[in-house]
Amino acid sequence: MRGFVGNSLSDRFGTVARWYSRTGLYPIILVILAVLLLVQAVRLIWLVVTPLGPVGDYRADQVRILSPQSRLTLFSSFDPFFRDGATQSANVVTSLQLTLFGIRMNEASGRGSAILAGPDGVQTNYVIGEEIMSGVTLDSVEFDHVIINRGGVRESLYLDQSIPAQTVGTEEPVASASLSLGANEIPGVASLAPRNDQGRVTGILLSPLGDGSLFKSAGFRNGDIIVSINGNPVGSASDIEALTSQIRPGARLSVEVERGADTVPVAVNLGAP
Repeated sequence: MRGFVGNSLSDRFGTVARWYSRTGLYPIILVILAVLLLVQAVRLIWLVVTPLGPVGDYRADQVRILSPQSRLTLFSSFDPFFRDGATQSANVVTSLQLTLFGIRMNEASGRGSAILAGPDGVQTNYVIGEEIMSGVTLDSVEFDHVIINRGGVRESLYLDQSIPAQTVGTEEPVASASLSLGANEIPGVASLAPRNDQGRVTGILLSPLGDGSLFKSAGFRNGDIIVSINGNPVGSASDIEALTSQIRPGARLSVEVERGADTVPVAVNLGAP
């Protein structure tokens, strides 16, 4: 019996050896590929019949909408526009003899600088944190002003706004004056002198005579220069003679005068004495 079993196994191994010697590894490789293909086909079928997702039938939670009271509480808990920072600005305008000429802001870094001048009028550029004078440092810069730290007290220094902005679209009010003068009093109101520019008369310079009360009552100021008389511009010395001839009791004059950098209309009514 043992000899029969041993011969049978030997025959089988011999058959396999002869088959392997004739065919090589190709049949074995084909079997392995067939098994792998079968496994992939089964996986593909499984993916088709099961829900999409790594954890099975996953369903996202529904969007939860906060109640109006909860939203109000949430939005009031922070300031997205940094309005709280505005309350930290100094409300006290400094009394130091400092003049602000320019501001440079760097919103990306939160830094900046300012051009300031002290009592000596010398302009110097200061960065935030730099000492301006003894005990005074530049604390921060804003859009139209800077904040300085003066011995622990924060004070504001604004750009020069002492000169009010000119109102657009409005006309200068006409200064009107009514005087009752005698014929002998008129020559004592003001003296008239030509203003020459490159040999050409461009105006009539007015200077008050006496105590100047009548001159001011007529609506004029010392240094006024008449550039137009009744709508006609002054362009020669003969205009002075023409103006002198019109200054008489009962006359009404409409002149334009240069007063500093402005041109001001003045209406003068010389009533009968």
